[in-house]
Amino acid sequence: MTKLTLGPIAYHWSAETRRDFYARIADEAPVDEVYLGEVICSKRAPFHDPDLPETIARLERAGKTVIVSTLAEVMLKRERKATADLAAMDAPEIEINNAAGLYARGPRPHRIGPFMNAYNEATIAWMAGQGATHVCLPAELPGEAISIAATAARDLGLGVEVQVFGRASLAVSARCYHARAHGRTKDNCQFVCEDDPDGMPLRTRDDAPILRVNGIQTQSESYVDLLPETPRLVADGVTHLRLMPQAVDMVAVAQVFRDMLEGRLSSAAEGDARLVALCEGTEFSNGFYHGTVGYRRIARAAATA
Repeated sequence: MTKLTLGPIAYHWSAETRRDFYARIADEAPVDEVYLGEVICSKRAPFHDPDLPETIARLERAGKTVIVSTLAEVMLKRERKATADLAAMDAPEIEINNAAGLYARGPRPHRIGPFMNAYNEATIAWMAGQGATHVCLPAELPGEAISIAATAARDLGLGVEVQVFGRASLAVSARCYHARAHGRTKDNCQFVCEDDPDGMPLRTRDDAPILRVNGIQTQSESYVDLLPETPRLVADGVTHLRLMPQAVDMVAVAQVFRDMLEGRLSSAAEGDARLVALCEGTEFSNGFYHGTVGYRRIARAAATA
């Protein structure tokens, strides 16, 4: 049975906001698995690390599997140590997003996150040989490549995950553009990213929205929405569908995808109408899945429902 997962929060939400968010996810969200941990900026981690044990316990009491994700970029000694400390854990499961984590974990079982660029079946086979039990594919893979990767993963006994909702991660950088845009340095950012709980909008010179900035991360302006493609993904052997947390009602978003998986929608169009209402003002995209530029919305996706 295909599982619905909630990815790690990418943004610098306050500790109180995170606590409230995960309490509601535990009590109300129809998701099977939840990823926790700081994946973007190690400077943010001290704000919410103290809450992790209780958050994990509450989610597990609610019957949800918890996985802790590592940083996507490891540059400093303290980041290497933090990654090594996570890699040494026996429980919960670990999702590795950087080669430093892969090195620290060694052959012990682990998941591979979307920042590790598992683009083809040869890479997935190599990762399986290093102890991987599960792979989350990069958001920019087209449907044909996802199908091939899912087949390879299934043959190796691996789970395979695809992001079906939320902003796509396009890049991470050594520099923090979020701080620089406010005239600050990375080391003296004063955590300005907290002012943008859904990312900082970036516009073209013609004043058209184009990207979102989240600390060192560049994201898509639109939310990826693969709800209409969900039946095809399931048929191709994708075992886990990932929702990325955004500043919208994620419990309601998860319910739409759950209803789709369990056949409670009359059509994909009905589900998409519900998502549009929940995400008012944000465009949806599925271009990557259909092998074109990522920001586009391909109407023929409805044919896969």
